Amino acid sequence: MCPAAYDILFLIVLPIIAFLYASVGHGGASGYLALMALFSFAPETMRSTALLLNLVVAGIAFYHYFKAGYFNGKLFFSFAIASIPFAFFGGLIVIDASIYKKVLAVLLVFAILKMLHVFGSESTKERKIKFWQGIVVGSPIGFFSGLIGIGGGIILSPVILLAHWGKMKEAAAVSALFIWANSAAGLMGQYFSGFSIDKQSLLYVGLALIGGFFGSYLGSKQFSNKMLRYLLAIVLSIASIKLMVT
Repeated sequence: MCPAAYDILFLIVLPIIAFLYASVGHGGASGYLALMALFSFAPETMRSTALLLNLVVAGIAFYHYFKAGYFNGKLFFSFAIASIPFAFFGGLIVIDASIYKKVLAVLLVFAILKMLHVFGSESTKERKIKFWQGIVVGSPIGFFSGLIGIGGGIILSPVILLAHWGKMKEAAAVSALFIWANSAAGLMGQYFSGFSIDKQSLLYVGLALIGGFFGSYLGSKQFSNKMLRYLLAIVLSIASIKLMVT
């Protein structure tokens, strides 16, 4: 495949990933990172670009889910109070490229399992989250959000469902704002550590904006597409394997 066709393929797949992730209230960082890994992006570019795209897509996703009445502010702040400062600290750290790839490969497994609905099914039972539980869950997710370039929603939403702290759409709404806040904090940390955003990223933002808008709109209206989820799980699996062996 020639370089031009290779670039076009990346630009075609990017909004599809944004569409699918936004449909379940996620920013899509794990998908963007997997895609960039397959196209051999440099780790330092991957981290900042994924967080930037997260800001756009998660923001749109939150708007639609909030408008539909699914947002639980108390649940969000239970996690965010610890995750935001930890995301900032994670963004300050410059991690070795080989270690970065291995950690990302492991985190992509969470995304794969979520896409395949291995965990995170909705329950009729609901429990109130305790303050210490939010701190314990939010801190490590926030740290890895800044360190690796994920928003953390792909981990948080199944935890909310497994612990019975909220229902599916509620978890999506909370995760969307959680991702946005962590991505902003992570980018701020990276800024202080000297990162710069590639001009090409502005094109990626535009494409993600389109996919994220339609995905979150349809997702908040009970949209579901199993085939797209399975295809994305395959892409994430290939990327995870590539990261582990390189």
